[in-house]
Amino acid sequence: MSAEDLEKYETEMELQLYREYRDVLGLFTYVVETERRFYLTNSVDLRVRDTENGEVFFEVTMQDAWVWDMYRPARFVKNVRVVTFKDVNVEELAKSDFELPSDQ
Repeated sequence: MSAEDLEKYETEMELQLYREYRDVLGLFTYVVETERRFYLTNSVDLRVRDTENGEVFFEVTMQDAWVWDMYRPARFVKNVRVVTFKDVNVEELAKSDFELPSDQ
């Protein structure tokens, strides 16, 4: 497989992933972004934790989530637990964010 073939394959996979994201977006309430992954979910619990030496980390748990990862064979996951020292962003989606505008 040439470098050009590999690039074409990755581009097609990314486009397929975007289409899937667009199709499932309306099923979810929250967007959760970590340093490694991007999730859609209806249930998220974010907890700030401290280590014994005073460092802060985040523990995020989600149920019935969809994960943006083109290399996963299945993007729907039943339970997710993320522990990270990096930033975590949780946003609630407004239903108007993904509704199609009317032709008025």
